[in-house]
Amino acid sequence: MSRRRIASGIREIESSGAGGVRATGRERAPGGGRKRLAERDPGLASDLERLVDPATRGDPEGPLLWTSLSAEKLADALRGRGHEVSGRTVSVCHFPPGTSKWNKIEHRLFSRIAQNWRARPLVSREAVVELIANTTTGNGLTVRAELDENEYPKGVKVTDERMAALSLARDKFHGDWNYTISPTRKPND
Repeated sequence: MSRRRIASGIREIESSGAGGVRATGRERAPGGGRKRLAERDPGLASDLERLVDPATRGDPEGPLLWTSLSAEKLADALRGRGHEVSGRTVSVCHFPPGTSKWNKIEHRLFSRIAQNWRARPLVSREAVVELIANTTTGNGLTVRAELDENEYPKGVKVTDERMAALSLARDKFHGDWNYTISPTRKPND
């Protein structure tokens, strides 16, 4: 930050009184800070929606949708339409089916995997594992994958009593998907 900006900020805080804390709880004067890109570039949001629309999945009536397009590819296409954006500035989250909706590492990885296997037939479990394991990026990401051939019981039903006994803490945001399960102790532990 420049000295001028720092000095300006100090003057603003000192002039606000009450030890620099404003009664409104704001750190900046109203209207301070950068304007959102959608405000500065009115056509940005509609162009992004048009780009994402053919590759969007999910319930169109629901609040959550996902796309198979990467932020970088969307940014490239938006730049081609005259918008000044980068991959970091694009309005997109990858929520692919079959992955944790809130594990950012997992769905960032999944989008790379999906790009790697696009238009390739998934003819066997071995082909899927090989395609996942061959996923790389220019930044050095490599993926290790192996086939788990263990057998697991099917159709296991969990009773309401066992569910109630879980030490389950639901998050305020979509607690049906986003929760933490902690270990429970048996009475004689």
